[in-house]
Amino acid sequence: MSAELLQPVPDEDGAPFFDYAARGELRVQTCAGCAAPRFPPRPCCPSCQSFAHRWKRTSGRGRIWSYVLPHPPLLPGYAAQAPYNVVLVELADHPRIRLVGNVVASADAPLDSVDPGRLRIGAPVRAAFHRPADGPAVVRWLLERP
Repeated sequence: MSAELLQPVPDEDGAPFFDYAARGELRVQTCAGCAAPRFPPRPCCPSCQSFAHRWKRTSGRGRIWSYVLPHPPLLPGYAAQAPYNVVLVELADHPRIRLVGNVVASADAPLDSVDPGRLRIGAPVRAAFHRPADGPAVVRWLLERP
């Protein structure tokens, strides 16, 4: 990922998410008390107030819940890759969990590698993991039926 693109800055609660992503695993923080999944990661369960948690592996599959094509991109690094998409993906395993990302042709493809005309609300996607040399691994999304 170019230094001109925004990169996540993991905090203590979210660091395991990025550690698992670096291993090619999409995991969601889950309460060890009531089993409620939660994202973004946080110290206390909003359902039962337990501080105990674990990281549960997901299938990495989901569907596009919403998307946008930024016009115009505000940062130069993104303008160079326009038109690109930003999607909100609802996880198949945890429908209350939605993750932001980009639909791309492959994990390391540029953000503009998928024609915006191919995106549809409800389209099935699966996680792919981009591992830049200069930042944490990030989840990107591949269309299930290209």
